[in-house]
Amino acid sequence: MRCPFCATQDTRVIDSRLANEGDHVRRRRECTACKERFTTFETAELTLPRVVKRNGIREPFDENKLRSGMLRALEKRPVGSDDIEAAVNRINKELLTSGEREVTTQELGEKVMRELNLLDHVAFVRFASVYRSFQDVSEFTDMIEGLQKK
Repeated sequence: MRCPFCATQDTRVIDSRLANEGDHVRRRRECTACKERFTTFETAELTLPRVVKRNGIREPFDENKLRSGMLRALEKRPVGSDDIEAAVNRINKELLTSGEREVTTQELGEKVMRELNLLDHVAFVRFASVYRSFQDVSEFTDMIEGLQKK
């Protein structure tokens, strides 16, 4: 690894630790030339599936879009940011472990609704109303009655 201070190619690892629940390796390094120390993080390079939209357009999966959609549904709700990040990470892991090269927006929306249902019922109904394009109040009441039965 190249030293960020003097650009020498030769550095040595002083310490290695797992970070971020074991998903990353944190390494403390020292340059053999200038003796400066710095930290690097090593992660596995994994490819998430492409998202197939309803109109057939394919685009790369964007975790920020997923997070912003969930945050919009959870706006002004008593859900902690750690819980939201954990839900986003669970969806990411599920997509990675599925091995699929493509995922439809419908499948992705169902995963988001499942996570929101676990986090907050109001956020779940908010997201579902937009995602499922409710046309009238009866569709809302049907969904709420279904939640109350559970």
